[in-house]
Amino acid sequence: TATRTLLTLLSLFLFTQVFGLSSVAQVVLGKGTTGHYLSINIAFGIGVTLGIYAARGVSGAHLNAAITITQWVLGNLSWTKLAAYITGQFLGSFMAAATIFALYYDALCDYTQGNFTVSGPTATAMIFSTYPAPNVSLQGAFFTEFAATVMLILGVLVISDHKNSAALKGAQPMLSGMLVMGIGLGMGLNTGYAINPSRDLPPRIFTAMAGWGMDVFMADHSWWWVPVAAPILGCLAGVFIYKICIGIHNEPDHETEDKKEEAGTETS
Repeated sequence: TATRTLLTLLSLFLFTQVFGLSSVAQVVLGKGTTGHYLSINIAFGIGVTLGIYAARGVSGAHLNAAITITQWVLGNLSWTKLAAYITGQFLGSFMAAATIFALYYDALCDYTQGNFTVSGPTATAMIFSTYPAPNVSLQGAFFTEFAATVMLILGVLVISDHKNSAALKGAQPMLSGMLVMGIGLGMGLNTGYAINPSRDLPPRIFTAMAGWGMDVFMADHSWWWVPVAAPILGCLAGVFIYKICIGIHNEPDHETEDKKEEAGTETS
């Protein structure tokens, strides 16, 4: 049922997101002594891998609102499932932010002297959500998130398309985690690679409520909508690119199987 899906996704997204957010908190609050940028990439990759392994049975591992909305646009999801998936993702992500806030509350207070800010020398809002680099324009930031999500969905489709050379089912979550890590390693400089509205918006709402204030929405020319809109558009574009460049050139499964059988008969 939709309720069961919602509750499962809530718990699984909490589980997935805690890895990523805690790694950022450790790097920022540890002032570089307890991790570096690479450790954040690895932690998000591990979180995604474990989340997909855990969630596949219930939801087909819908851990990204951009992918969920794309599936709905393509007619693969009903309204009720769309609502359940996104609600579960958002609540889980919100609770993950609350968990990391509680876990690192003492360190946050010590680091900021109790003054939670979005910018400045002791800024901490970026632990929870993404913010663009100071030298990047809003257009440049939007294109970064768009392009990074195109790469994400192309990678997901390459890994899982059975009409192509899909990876073994058991290996797909691990490869998806490596894909997220790879995007972070190469496309994280401009915006911190949100590539997922469910990963970015709920923690931003949490920070607005937990002491950072409405600056989390107004900072950087009201940046907050970019990691929501750009991944959705990037996902739709990525599916279109995949279908044009790869999907329509692959033969349906049964034709491929027939040819394999013919080849096997000839060999015999």
